[in-house]
Amino acid sequence: MTAPRTPVLFIHGLWLHHSSWQPWLDLFRSRGYEPVAPGWPDEPGTIEEARAQPEQVANQSLKTVVEYFREVAASLPSKPILVGHSFGGLIAEKLLGEDVGIAGVAIDPAQIKGVLPLPLAELRSGLPALGNPANISRAVALTSKEFKFSFGNALEQSESDALFERWTIPSPARPLFEVAIANFNPHAESKVNTHNDGRGPLLLISGTADHTAPDVATRAAFRLYRDSLAVTNLETFEGRGHALVIDHGWQDVAERVLSWLEEQHLGPSSPSPRLVVGTD
Repeated sequence: MTAPRTPVLFIHGLWLHHSSWQPWLDLFRSRGYEPVAPGWPDEPGTIEEARAQPEQVANQSLKTVVEYFREVAASLPSKPILVGHSFGGLIAEKLLGEDVGIAGVAIDPAQIKGVLPLPLAELRSGLPALGNPANISRAVALTSKEFKFSFGNALEQSESDALFERWTIPSPARPLFEVAIANFNPHAESKVNTHNDGRGPLLLISGTADHTAPDVATRAAFRLYRDSLAVTNLETFEGRGHALVIDHGWQDVAERVLSWLEEQHLGPSSPSPRLVVGTD
């Protein structure tokens, strides 16, 4: 009898559609895991629909999104490995702190409560949403120029433009406003239990050229876990920006995640042969 596969729950961040995880799903499935990548609550099934219906996701709070993924995790056959990018990384950290998953990977995560550094590049990345207070109840789309600064600053213009056309969708602005004032809100939803000694292992990943979730902020988050006895590791990718999960080098990041899971004894018992997956 074949042993059940370990579920992996992928959680995307703002401005990317859940289908942007597809190359990761193919790779993880080929290695013996059972990955899923649902959209955020009410996110349309296709990129075209999401662009045409931004009101579907407007005004969603971080609490709503966290509760949704908590329910998704509970619906899986067993506790999943949580893998998130950007706001998805913040959500993965929060759910792991609640013992919702058996391990967590937070890639270029949005700031959890308690992280203090706020570089100018990060402020500029948030301006498309935060620049207008009325956006708090809206879904906001990036322009190709804004995407280049926030996601594609480490890429050639042609690749940044191609990723923008392929994967981007409007996203709710409210979570950005909530994280921006989290350190002044004792009940902020971005508060994470960084002192949980019994949680599963956590891997934080940062790109050193990231404008949206700067390396200095990820390192500050790493330090918040210093009093926990649970495994917490930090991995940096030199010269990589916020698009590192979807750009030409995505598989370098995915392979590091897979090898780290093996190091934590969370690899599948009978992995499939290696499959190199393209993004075209």
